[in-house]
Amino acid sequence: MQVIVRDNNIEQAIRVLKKRMQREGLFREMRARSAYEKPSEKRAREKAEGIRRTRKLARKKAQREGLLPAPKRKVAARPR
Repeated sequence: MQVIVRDNNIEQAIRVLKKRMQREGLFREMRARSAYEKPSEKRAREKAEGIRRTRKLARKKAQREGLLPAPKRKVAARPR
């Protein structure tokens, strides 16, 4: 993974790196590999993730079909 530092702005580059790592699931994977996970715990976690993913897809589909209201858009604050 590579992040370009512009104008010696290291803070911004670190924020971008953290966001990319979060999106790739790197933090979750590091936490999972830090300790042994029992097979029963792994099955329960994977089942819960599948349920969460299915509910999210159903929610998105209902929003597209107009059965649920669309989520509110976040307004980004402009830097001064």
